[in-house]
Amino acid sequence: MLDFSWSHILLLLIVALVVVGPKDLPRLMHMAGRWAGKARAMANDFRKSFDEMARASELDELRQEIEALRAARVEKVEHAVVPEPPAPEPPP
Repeated sequence: MLDFSWSHILLLLIVALVVVGPKDLPRLMHMAGRWAGKARAMANDFRKSFDEMARASELDELRQEIEALRAARVEKVEHAVVPEPPAPEPPP
């Protein structure tokens, strides 16, 4: 992010006052504030959508793991209930 010290901000305000003039400076600051607000809102929307996609991806991975565990557990139960038939003996 931009790193401005108070001296930089003061210098920018003085330059803006000289270039724009005291009459139009409040209107310029209002417009700059609106732009900053819109940019902040867009960044927040992007962050929220990115977090939502990450959460959905994590949930899908958890669902797959749960299904794999369930399948393994069912397989173990089936082996315990119905044992496999013994292998046929080879002919002598």
